[in-house]
Amino acid sequence: MAQRHTATLALRLRYRFDNLMAGGTTALIGWFALACLAVVVPASTVLVWADRAAPATLSGRLAAVWVSVGQTLKIGGAVGSPLYVLASVALALVALLFVSTLVGLITTGINRRIMLLRRGHSTVLESGHTVLLGWSDQIFPVVGELVAANANQRRAAIAVLAPKDKVEMEEEIATSAAATGTGTGTGTGTTRIICRNGRTTDPAELARVSPRTAKAVLVLPPEGDTGDAQVVKTLLALGAAVPEGGGAVVVAAVRDTRSHLTARLAAGRGGHVLCVDDIIARLLVQTAREPGLSLVYQELLDFAGDEFYTAAARGLAGRTFGEALLAFTTSSVVGLLHADGAVALNPDPGTAIGPGDRIILISEDDDTAVPVDASSCVDEEAIVTARPRTAEAARLLLLGWNRRAPLLVEQLDRFVGPGSTLDVVSLADDVRTRAAGGVAGALGSLEVAFRSGDITDPGLLAKLDVPAYDSVIVIGETGHEPLPRAAAAPARAIDLGLAPETGTETDDRTLVTLLHLRAIGEAAGRELSLTTEMSDDGNRLLAPAREGADFIVSGRLISLLMTQISESPYLAAVFEELFEAEGNELHLKPVADYVRTDREVTFATLVESARRRRECAVGYRLRAEAATGPAYGVRLNPDKGQRVRFGEHDWLIVLAES
Repeated sequence: MAQRHTATLALRLRYRFDNLMAGGTTALIGWFALACLAVVVPASTVLVWADRAAPATLSGRLAAVWVSVGQTLKIGGAVGSPLYVLASVALALVALLFVSTLVGLITTGINRRIMLLRRGHSTVLESGHTVLLGWSDQIFPVVGELVAANANQRRAAIAVLAPKDKVEMEEEIATSAAATGTGTGTGTGTTRIICRNGRTTDPAELARVSPRTAKAVLVLPPEGDTGDAQVVKTLLALGAAVPEGGGAVVVAAVRDTRSHLTARLAAGRGGHVLCVDDIIARLLVQTAREPGLSLVYQELLDFAGDEFYTAAARGLAGRTFGEALLAFTTSSVVGLLHADGAVALNPDPGTAIGPGDRIILISEDDDTAVPVDASSCVDEEAIVTARPRTAEAARLLLLGWNRRAPLLVEQLDRFVGPGSTLDVVSLADDVRTRAAGGVAGALGSLEVAFRSGDITDPGLLAKLDVPAYDSVIVIGETGHEPLPRAAAAPARAIDLGLAPETGTETDDRTLVTLLHLRAIGEAAGRELSLTTEMSDDGNRLLAPAREGADFIVSGRLISLLMTQISESPYLAAVFEELFEAEGNELHLKPVADYVRTDREVTFATLVESARRRRECAVGYRLRAEAATGPAYGVRLNPDKGQRVRFGEHDWLIVLAES
């Protein structure tokens, strides 16, 4: 009962206080004055009566109390005639009112400015900075890579504009930076990260991040079915905000191939637009053909390792490209950047280097691309003649179906040998799958068969005889209707639901499929050749697969590509050729086709052997270290004087024609 009475009393007191606060300004001032007097007058009385030097008379002590109260409340406390006292109190109250009003105005102005800054509506006054437009999970790897790229700069800035609360953006970026080790807080290293709130499709709000004075503008593709339309509108708004084009490099990405041409038109001549579906499909096919290639691209695109740079020809002008291959001991030459901006990857070794040309090479940093001749390190006796190899028929398995699958099937048909087969297992029914993959009827070397089924069902996977396939590709199931009850998967299949076009549910189903595939591989006592597509890099760390397995993480890969192009615009042409079916691309080829494996050889010997086959050697992969992180046997751009003893099953990484 006592507790109930206490609670009731507390509620009553709170209720009375609420009523008091709701009484308005006049009531609050009155009650506040009474409260002050109730405390100050008794306290002043005690102080006067306790003072040994206080007047002896009552009137004197009362006057002393009045002086103490006046000084405490800042209303003067003057002693004299009543009129004099009233005038002094009035003047004190006027002064107090004036000062209080002034303080209130200043405080209100400061608060308004602080709120404006917190909303992120102020204009960024920077030049030579990088602008990020839009918000998605891709922003975190982009920021991380830009911070790494700016590590050797004293003053760098990244301005982010998105329809999101400024403080939330700063907190999320800071959390991601701390988790990945790119820095602490929003001041990551020497790079300042500035967030602004606004619509990326409004030219007036775009001006908040000063795209006119930026060195690069990156338009990130938002999640959802309308993401590509948002990118196109943002590019149009950017053109309206900077009508003369400015000096910034514009890099954007769209997901659907049908939006690619529209986005390129919106970006203008100086813009670079990546098509996510096209690039991911090509990389999946390249990696499925040559396991380990995803690790090479990861190392090549990450600013933490070796990447593409250009170096002045200097003393190489007038000499041939073949001679330039051994002219850099600590860098790997792969092409030429001509004076007119044209890029030539792996040109004929007899191509003459012009006086205005620059050398495209892979190096640790731009200051490590120093010409030092390595031709003396070549061991002629170790070079062997390549054994002829013909494309053999392959048996392939594709688990899952999404918007990129038809592109993937088309690309596979260009590379596989005659008589190759592809079995497609998808949650969609046969009719819908065949309609989505209508290209199957026009294929040349590849015979495609469709089968309806849930790829997370271990019973279905067991019936497929997965170990009998030469290569298995797992992609996310998206955009399908649920199976009817009559055709539902067995009870033991894990029902994770159907994934939309974007989201983590796609990776959830992929993780379950990988778990069953691992069990199948262990039961068969063999290692499956597996290539997996994922959306979230965080889910890759959870994947139940062997160390060094091939994963194509679409979000992170596109982020790395966009960042590389924003820092070096000529790389747009380089990557375009690398990901095309025709032209030059990276390959993993048996090292035994180039040098003898019964002795130690220098990497310069491998470069020379590859040159004679019109190829550029850029690294190698050791099978003995294929399961050991973090490089998993991949060594890009080794020193040409380094001696290595290779095995029969090691690979040489070369840039060569498809």
